[in-house]
Amino acid sequence: MNLVRTGLLLAAMTGLFLAVGYLLAGEGGLLIAFFVALAMNGFAYWNSDKMVLRMHNARQVTRDQAPELFGLVEQLVRNANLPMPKVYILETRQPNAFATGRNPENSAVAVTRGLMEACDAEELAGVIAHELAHIKNRDTLTMTITATLAGAIGFLSQFALFFGMGRDSRNPLGLIGTLAIMILAPLAAMLVQMAISRTREYSADRMGAEICGRPVWLARALQKIERLAKGAVNQPAERNPATAHLFIINPLHIGGLSGLFRTHPPTADRVRRLQELAGVTDRGPWA
Repeated sequence: MNLVRTGLLLAAMTGLFLAVGYLLAGEGGLLIAFFVALAMNGFAYWNSDKMVLRMHNARQVTRDQAPELFGLVEQLVRNANLPMPKVYILETRQPNAFATGRNPENSAVAVTRGLMEACDAEELAGVIAHELAHIKNRDTLTMTITATLAGAIGFLSQFALFFGMGRDSRNPLGLIGTLAIMILAPLAAMLVQMAISRTREYSADRMGAEICGRPVWLARALQKIERLAKGAVNQPAERNPATAHLFIINPLHIGGLSGLFRTHPPTADRVRRLQELAGVTDRGPWA
């Protein structure tokens, strides 16, 4: 069901892109904008892992430098039938983690120092299994496609007046309609992109539970991270909010319309689904 929903959301993003391009620029402008955005996001796709790890000051570790963490990743990789990813540590007190890489053969798992200190071995296994699920599901590729389309929509919208209000323009919208597209089209693209991100989190939770073998480990970790992350600021994430969707829990401190613009599903809902998967009837927190 999540795969079907992701496909429908990608189709909606594609349809939005085509509609905006046609209304504002006609076929010629549509093609120009698309190829510019494709080139920009193509560069990001091939270099995104290095860029993200550099943004967060990630430090690669070996088995000798972090034997327990490295050994845990190795064990879970065997369970998931995946190639061994590179392992990184982020020197931040906020408990969190993310995975990156364009495919399983070129992937990395990064965990924060705060996560390693806050979680026991079972909880840490649940978190790493979740990140390996993202790699196995090729979610980086999915999010790159949505970023390409969102970038193309944003590019068209920035030049809406230039494309749509020329003397020979066939734009039927007029000035008010063009201004509305400039504002609403990128917003709609962002909301669809976030909806896809939320869908992939549910899938990674389920597969991560299968990889580690105990859904309660991941559920317990999510509860702990959600509680502790609120009291610790992740400065690299705050400086680079576009990377927030990569983390297992939203690393940003946001208010106002935070529910609308949240890149992750509500943690309580994720925990509930994992409890149901494990057949747990007690809804209270685990000790």
